[in-house]
Amino acid sequence: MQQRVGTKPACHALGDNACNVHHHPDSAPTDLILIRHGETAWNRELRFQGHADVPLNDIGHEQARRLGLRLAGETARHLISSDLMRAQQTAAPAAQQLALPVVTSVALREQHFGVVEGMRADEIQSQHPRAWEEWLEFREDHAMPQGESAREFHARVIGALGAVAAAHRGQRLIVVTHGGVLDMVWRTARGLSLSGPRQSEIPNAGFNRIRIADPAAPDAIEIVEWADTRHLADLPPQPTYDQRRHLKKD
Repeated sequence: MQQRVGTKPACHALGDNACNVHHHPDSAPTDLILIRHGETAWNRELRFQGHADVPLNDIGHEQARRLGLRLAGETARHLISSDLMRAQQTAAPAAQQLALPVVTSVALREQHFGVVEGMRADEIQSQHPRAWEEWLEFREDHAMPQGESAREFHARVIGALGAVAAAHRGQRLIVVTHGGVLDMVWRTARGLSLSGPRQSEIPNAGFNRIRIADPAAPDAIEIVEWADTRHLADLPPQPTYDQRRHLKKD
C-alpha cells in the first residue's frame, strides 16, 4: 500500500534513527550533491510523471552510467535515492563506483500529480479542463485532483533535506531525486515564491551541489554548483518543457 505523504515526519522516511539526532551548532555544514534522475520515455513524451513508477529509457541509462563515472571521484559518505525506479536506476552506477549502498526515501519523490499522471498537457486540457486552467495560474495552494500542492510538496522536500542534513551533519552525500524536488530547492535558495512557473534549468542527470549549514534551518540553502552537464556531452538534446510559455501576456 502506498504511503501517504505527511503521515509521518520526513525523517522517518529516511530511517527512524534520523529523528534521534543530537545537533552540534559548531559542526561543519552538510554538502549535498543533488541529481535529477536520468531520462525516461515519459520525459521524452512530455508526460506528467509524479509518483508513477517509470523506468529509464536507453538514453537515461547512458546518462546514469556517465554520471556514475563523474561521481566516482567524490568523497561521498552516503547515497540516498527517491524510492521510485527511475531514481534508483540512476543511482545504481554511482553506488557501484563508490561501493555505497543506496538508501531509499519516499519523502524524496516527485510532486504527486494525482489523476493526471501519465498524461501530456493536451490530454489534461481535454480530459480535465478545469484542473488544467487552475494549474495554469501556478498558485502554490493548487493541486491536481488527488494530487499535492506546491506548498505541501515544498514542506515535504525541505523537511526531508533537513532530516538528511541532521542525520549526516558535516558530511558529503549524494541524493538522487526528481526535477520538482530540485525546483523547490532552487526557489528556496533564491528566495522565490512557490507560485509561478519554474525558472531554473534542471537537466536529467545533471550535477548540482548545495550546502546546508544548519539542519534546524534547512531552508537556508546555499547553491554551490547547478545544472552541470559536462559529463553528458554529445548525448541527444534533452526534452524540455518551458512552463512559462503558458503565462498570459498583457
